[in-house]
Amino acid sequence: MIWFDLVTPKSVLFFIPMIKEIEKRGRKVLITAREGKDYSEVVELLRLYNMEFINRGEFGGACLKDKLHASIERQKALMEFVTLYDIDRLVCLCSVDANRVAFGLGIPVVNFYDIPLSDYNTNFKKALPQARLTLPLSSKVFKPFVVPDEIFLRFSLDEEQIFDYDFIDPVIWLKHFEPDFEYVKKVLKSYNLDLSKKMIIIREEEYKSSYVDKKYPILYEALEEIYNTTNANIIIIPRYESAYLKEEFPFATVLEEKIVIQHLLAYADLFIGGGGTLNTEACFFNTPTISTRSFICHYDKFQIDNGLMVWVNSKEDLLKSVYALLNSQKQQHNNCLNTMQLHLNKLVDEILS
Repeated sequence: MIWFDLVTPKSVLFFIPMIKEIEKRGRKVLITAREGKDYSEVVELLRLYNMEFINRGEFGGACLKDKLHASIERQKALMEFVTLYDIDRLVCLCSVDANRVAFGLGIPVVNFYDIPLSDYNTNFKKALPQARLTLPLSSKVFKPFVVPDEIFLRFSLDEEQIFDYDFIDPVIWLKHFEPDFEYVKKVLKSYNLDLSKKMIIIREEEYKSSYVDKKYPILYEALEEIYNTTNANIIIIPRYESAYLKEEFPFATVLEEKIVIQHLLAYADLFIGGGGTLNTEACFFNTPTISTRSFICHYDKFQIDNGLMVWVNSKEDLLKSVYALLNSQKQQHNNCLNTMQLHLNKLVDEILS
């Protein structure tokens, strides 16, 4: 049995195609997940895509002590649970808890990871905590071509343990995705928006994550001015709880339900994101994209260098970019993301070998 531990929304979308291919080959799969107070995106996505899973443990929140406590408790819960099954390997996006349990039980670990550093060079001081706690435990590691092998070698891996793939992660679920504006209209109908106006989609940074040191104010300070000066629909996709967003930004639409957000990204006039995955998705659809992330990683740099995204680190630069991109003509041609080749069968072959 192949064990997948899915602890982020991205991991759900990334692994669903692989899980389905593995099951098609007659192999059994076990999926574990987690949630917590104000953190339900993972389980909501799994339910949205009709994936069977078992919930074990919780998200620890923003406090380091709470994170550590939740991690220890989750490891205990996972250990007791997975020993009920005949697991022959773990596959995950560097889930700390699952890595520790699998390694401790002698289960081979297959990690996928596209962001070992919060940096686009090879500055090891910027290594993410998740990377430090998982990559050295790996039997195999898979990474996108934009991340240098050197970084993974410094995590005590040998060259034969490192495998490249020729695409940026979101391509795996976007390659055959067909955007539907009727879906967009259906989702936004209950919010009574004027769809003749331009649509700006907003996503916060993962400020509760262990690799973001604080909640940066750039995006929040600029939102009201963006609203007042663009006459656009401002739509916020909550990352955590939504109540404070509604209170702080009454002029914005805060999405309540879990939806297939890619439809909105494809038809947005502008996307402003503090993370990585949705930024890349917006770039895939040629939607003008501004990154307000507090750092630039390797795949961010690739998208910036290819003219798909701009990065800002001040309110002034953000406003300038909003006005410039919102008034630009959206490109209709293929770009370097949506022409990338996806060899899913080869990936699954290597996972199972």
